[in-house]
Amino acid sequence: MSTLYVTEPGAQLEKEYRHLLVTVDDETRLRLPLADVSHVVLVGQGVGMTTPALHALLGAAVAVSLVNRSGELLGRLTPPSGRNLELRRRQYARAADPAFCLAFARQVVAGKLRNYRTLALRWRRGDDPPAPKPGGGAAIPPVIGGAGGRRVALAEPFERLEAALAGIEAASDLATLRGLEGAGSKAYFAIFRASLPETFIFAKRTRRPPRDPVNALLSLGYTLLGEAIATALEVVGLDPYEGFYHADKYGRPALALDLLEEFRGPIVDSVALTLIAKRMLTPDDFEDAHAGEAAGVYLKRSSLALYLREFSERLQATFTHPLAGRPLTYQKCLEVQARQVAKLVLGEVDMYRPLRVR
Repeated sequence: MSTLYVTEPGAQLEKEYRHLLVTVDDETRLRLPLADVSHVVLVGQGVGMTTPALHALLGAAVAVSLVNRSGELLGRLTPPSGRNLELRRRQYARAADPAFCLAFARQVVAGKLRNYRTLALRWRRGDDPPAPKPGGGAAIPPVIGGAGGRRVALAEPFERLEAALAGIEAASDLATLRGLEGAGSKAYFAIFRASLPETFIFAKRTRRPPRDPVNALLSLGYTLLGEAIATALEVVGLDPYEGFYHADKYGRPALALDLLEEFRGPIVDSVALTLIAKRMLTPDDFEDAHAGEAAGVYLKRSSLALYLREFSERLQATFTHPLAGRPLTYQKCLEVQARQVAKLVLGEVDMYRPLRVR
């Protein structure tokens, strides 16, 4: 099962027997079985759906998300969430337990920064960033290639990333962990920035709105991935809005954000760097927001379909999951990790084990 993205202005999602149709001006552009869809995302203005299609999706427990072109989530429609009430009761109780939250958060931050370290080790200027695989490691390179043959020293950001990783186990509270996560992420993005061509400006991570093309890709990807994770959490009966690491905020899917951390690099960052390194996207594929859209920079509509195709292909890429012991897609892996959280909440496992890539 996969996510269906609908992006073309004037497109309409319709239902026909047990199938979904995407039509434009009464012309059918796509027809696929409802049973093959796990999530629907409507991107941008001018995209709609019929009431029968909405009823069919909610009846099949398929969530519908609305995202604008700059990568901001506008809202989501989900079926009633009364299933597995006992699991959710335990989840809310665990969220009120500081020791449980700290232990879980340590694993979340460690998983994120270890994956950042592994990915940074793989990136070389001029190389196509390959899809990461679970497990493994590599030696720290002293330099990374720069534009025009420049060589950019990496020892210092790698040292900062290693220092952040080394401090996780001793962190005594969530505030300390957030500081370590921030320091490690800043070091990682310094390495990420050095991997980009000079035509792509990426001074720092900016959100709401993204101020440059690289941030536009990251913001859009993190939103889409967060929605896929929220759907996986709901499938296993967890509340995506009650997390253990991210602070509660009205309307914020805290638990989905918790699980998002370990997947940021392997999915979203890797897709962005691949598209840029292979010159599948250039700065000309982006534009400033128009009136009526969120301020900032976002992909032109003609290039948005390309990004969504690459993002979907990454979600459908397969690898042998270290815990499941069998080939899984990244999209299925989201559910496997969500089920692991459910087992942790119920006391069936003693530790959350984030996905590690190599």
